[in-house]
Amino acid sequence: MLRVIDTETCGLQGGVVEVASVDIEGGRIVNPMSDLVRPDRPISHQAMAIHKITEDMVVDKPWIEEVIPRYHGSPYYVAHNASFDSRMLPDMPGEWICTVKLARRLWPGIKYSNMGLYKSLKLDVETPAGLHHHRALFDCYITAALLIRIMDESGWTPDQMVTITGRPALVSTMMFGKYRGKKIEEIAQDDPGYLRWMLNNIKELTPDLRMTLKHYLGS
Repeated sequence: MLRVIDTETCGLQGGVVEVASVDIEGGRIVNPMSDLVRPDRPISHQAMAIHKITEDMVVDKPWIEEVIPRYHGSPYYVAHNASFDSRMLPDMPGEWICTVKLARRLWPGIKYSNMGLYKSLKLDVETPAGLHHHRALFDCYITAALLIRIMDESGWTPDQMVTITGRPALVSTMMFGKYRGKKIEEIAQDDPGYLRWMLNNIKELTPDLRMTLKHYLGS
């Protein structure tokens, strides 16, 4: 069994407001679960505009530490950008698999956002009624369909996918900040000082992004 998990947060720095999961068993998506969560900080306006989860929706909900035990129980946890979701959650007793890294390895040169892959690969998946992209359970279904396609085309075992996830990999596109959506190679040519500032001042950079910035800055 592989458990696909997704979080929605107060912003890039954390504060879980929603967690959800689905399981993949025998090539089928089963056992959907989701919970709204009371965060430990205010929800940023930018995050609220994306996931549409308001303070009123979570003010009386349980904390993430109360909710997360029911998401335990799988030897493998899968997320689209697993380095982010694994940092947002309390410790999960299992190995992490990242569908972003797997997709970069299998299909180089395309867009790697969840919905970008959903559209370009024409994934066939029935998403939950009443939800939308950037709600945790909706995104779990997209990620699960993506993982099933990856496994069908690659033949990778879960342990092989864990190994690929653990290797640093170059990132093609900046996912936040003033250059969000722009190719990092282009930013390095047009504004290398900004990338140097990121390296020196943002402690929360993922290993992949830190390696990418060093690669394009030649450091």
